[in-house]
Amino acid sequence: MTELAAVKAALKTQAVETPSWAYGNSGTRFKVFAQQGVPRDPWEKLDDAAQVHAFTGVAPTVALHIPWDKVEDYAALAKHAEERGVKLGAINSNTFQDDDYKLGSICHPDAAVRRKAVDHLLECVDIMDATGSRDLKLWFADGTNYPGQDDIRGRQDRLAEGLAEVYERLGDGQRMLLEYKFFEPAFYSTDVPDWGTAYAHCLKLGEKAQVVVDTGHHAPGTNIEFIVATLLREGKLGGFDFNSRFYADDDLMVGAADPFQLFRIMYEVVRGGGFTPEVAFMLDQCHNIEAKIPAIIRSVMNVQEATAKALLVDRDALSTAQASGDVLEANAVIMDAYNTDVRPLLREVREEMGLDADPMAAYRRSGWAEKIVAERVGGQQAGWGA
Repeated sequence: MTELAAVKAALKTQAVETPSWAYGNSGTRFKVFAQQGVPRDPWEKLDDAAQVHAFTGVAPTVALHIPWDKVEDYAALAKHAEERGVKLGAINSNTFQDDDYKLGSICHPDAAVRRKAVDHLLECVDIMDATGSRDLKLWFADGTNYPGQDDIRGRQDRLAEGLAEVYERLGDGQRMLLEYKFFEPAFYSTDVPDWGTAYAHCLKLGEKAQVVVDTGHHAPGTNIEFIVATLLREGKLGGFDFNSRFYADDDLMVGAADPFQLFRIMYEVVRGGGFTPEVAFMLDQCHNIEAKIPAIIRSVMNVQEATAKALLVDRDALSTAQASGDVLEANAVIMDAYNTDVRPLLREVREEMGLDADPMAAYRRSGWAEKIVAERVGGQQAGWGA
């Protein structure tokens, strides 16, 4: 197989999970702008997600958020997904929108609140059993706003205790993915603020616990590709939440703020052996002013472009330059790959997969946008908390 054929073959195996909540209304703390045709329930979210997969060919699964996507019959929801050509993916928990969680969830000083939070996480594992989902994704808003508000070490003890109980509930083939975020909504101390804290807890829990990297959850200037390389080296990188940030957790389209960073991250994924199903590539974005489905299609395409460039890095030339200490040549090898226009290559890949070479244009021609605006009239549109 030629080098180009190998790159094409790899790109055809790529899978980018889309989040159910990205199809609903979202916004900032100031305003949520509603759009016409937005899904009103999880069933319609899956209908939209199926369109993304139909036109990109690489978005076969959809992540759920509980209780936003709560239904009476999860097996029926999974069947609905399969009938539309997709499957249900990660189950995301929510321990940050209940009044009881004002001072934390599984790190809360009150044992009754901790019990409530852990029970919710166990419920999410029950849902995984019903949907066939592999991954339980955990993000906690837990933390403190003021020095002395609570005992920092004590909160870590509570976190470890809660995670251990949920870990023991995981079945065969199921995993726990622990996300981190350095601030917000807790401003003084956050209970899972960085990859090191997440890694330490996952290491203690065992092989079913992995770290998930949200690309928007880092301080300015953080070398995210270093974190990715280190976690891959340790066998603890479980997946990504792809988005872009300018200032904080902006949740913009992946590759919008710094496409070079996305390329560097994907290079470390490829170099570290992480371009496999064991590393979940998921979008976690809020499309506040742009149309939902086209934005998600564009995001998937951005991930594809960064991946294609990462696969095109001349690894032999790079290794030679690195071994000889040729700093400029080593950097040139990286830049040559990044500056390659991979759009013609990806058009070929799509055509070989039986897809339209231009997913955005194909979606616009499909009439789906007009169809959902005409049909989704009345009812409560999905959004944050629904």
